Amino acid sequence: MCGRQASLRDPSRIMRLARLGSMHQSRLSFMRILTRRMARENWNFARTAFDMDERGTGRAIYRVDCPERSYSMVAFGHDLPDEMRSDRVIAEAWDATFALLDGVPDETDVARLAANVPLQEAGRYSARELVVSRANRSSRLWEHVVAALAAGTQPDAEQLDAVGYLMRTTAVYGSGKFGAVDYAHVRSRPEFAAPFQAEMLLVYLIRTFVLDLVEHLARCRGGELAAALDRDTARKLGIGNATGLGMAPFIVNHAALFNNWVAAREEAIRRVRSVPTATEAELALFLDRLQRSEVLVRDWRSGHPVQRARVERLQLDLQLIQARIEDWTVGESWPWDRLVEWSEAALSEEGQECLASLILEPYGALVDELSETMADPNDGDFRIDGSMSLAEACGLFREHYGWALGIDWKMPEATARAWYISEEKLEPRLGERHEEDIAEFEQPLSPGRDAARAYADLEGWAPEESVAAFLLKHPEHRHVIRRAQVCRTAPYAEIHDNTISATMLPIDMMRAKLSFFGATNFDPKSDRWVRIRMYAGVPYPGDLDSGNCEDWIYPELVA
Repeated sequence: MCGRQASLRDPSRIMRLARLGSMHQSRLSFMRILTRRMARENWNFARTAFDMDERGTGRAIYRVDCPERSYSMVAFGHDLPDEMRSDRVIAEAWDATFALLDGVPDETDVARLAANVPLQEAGRYSARELVVSRANRSSRLWEHVVAALAAGTQPDAEQLDAVGYLMRTTAVYGSGKFGAVDYAHVRSRPEFAAPFQAEMLLVYLIRTFVLDLVEHLARCRGGELAAALDRDTARKLGIGNATGLGMAPFIVNHAALFNNWVAAREEAIRRVRSVPTATEAELALFLDRLQRSEVLVRDWRSGHPVQRARVERLQLDLQLIQARIEDWTVGESWPWDRLVEWSEAALSEEGQECLASLILEPYGALVDELSETMADPNDGDFRIDGSMSLAEACGLFREHYGWALGIDWKMPEATARAWYISEEKLEPRLGERHEEDIAEFEQPLSPGRDAARAYADLEGWAPEESVAAFLLKHPEHRHVIRRAQVCRTAPYAEIHDNTISATMLPIDMMRAKLSFFGATNFDPKSDRWVRIRMYAGVPYPGDLDSGNCEDWIYPELVA
């Protein structure tokens, strides 16, 4: 590339909650990183056991062979009464439970897992378990699909499209949860170098198990009359996920890691905006993804009024983009930079961020390598630089928390909320500070307020004094001094918004993380709980190849 180079977008714009909550999947989303690798390295998948009865009770094992090692999913089916089926984290029973195992299990391993995996949090796990999960059948779809297939017919397409999955996970636990292996012990493996690859692999395998199970139950009921689910229909179905407040604080608690996700995406956007001209093939691929995105958004249904309005505006934004590029030719100069600049004035934040993801699509050779930068090589281990002068520390606070220094933190609405950990499930919760007696249990999830407090105390010290001397007198500011120092090399580490204000929407934090997973069809049930789809459209094992491992997330255009 030659000529002008686009700049990175300013963190003060990108790291606002409303924009983070408008992000969309992209080539750098973790599901797509994994499917690219699986196809490129020709991973082998096999179902090695399937001992399930007519009620869906039993166990199944799926083996995955990578270039250097093997993994196995051990799945357990349960006969769960309807009244016990719940998406809430406090549930104690599920339709299915799963573990992703390092290697191939023997009978002793399976017996050990059978005694623990169905218990989930109450179970005990070893260093061989990478991820554990659980899922529930769709109350709207499961029986309809089984009954239709058992009768030798296909289920109703409209019902399938309205839900989009047959099972939804209510948790996918990895990275050391409940005694499972910590990510630090497997991060050197190429297949897990990018974030959350083990978790994404388990969800991919769960989707395969779900299809096998629904067809098995249909055969148990209908015998030789039973039909298999149409493969085009099956491919449209993803795995649902019900996600609540437990996910929201992650991007605050893992500031350096989240910086790497956003920084990789922003660098990818910058690289594409710096492309001087687009080829005919690149323009055609962008147009294809744009048109298929319109189909995806049309199928995005939500019962939440705020979300419905956002989806309707996004539909309009995609049409505006289409109109904007109608007369484009191969000779257009700096086409993507000009398009992004136009979007900042013409589109909603939702539309702007959708476009920012779409312009990456034709440029895998330019941006896909950035997936290798998205993990945190220090795994959150950052030591405070005690030798830093307080003058420099104050400068960091002004640079990265200037937005917070201007807030009147004495106003009740500025500190209306408090994050704490529930005693029952050890999960993050959000309470009303001025209505509940929870202040003493508050978690350090308000960097803006804490930065303002630290800055106020710093102003009483001589600029030449050291951070070490300051923290000896004010150890309560250690965590926010550390965060400020992280920002020296991680400009996208910090959310530039008040995470405890009366108007803060936790779903923005949840959606930011889920967009990097590669989730689609966000359907909030409130500002604290959302349902999504994962892997809808992806080819099943045996069908995944280099020709379909990338564009599966976009629905096919109907002629």
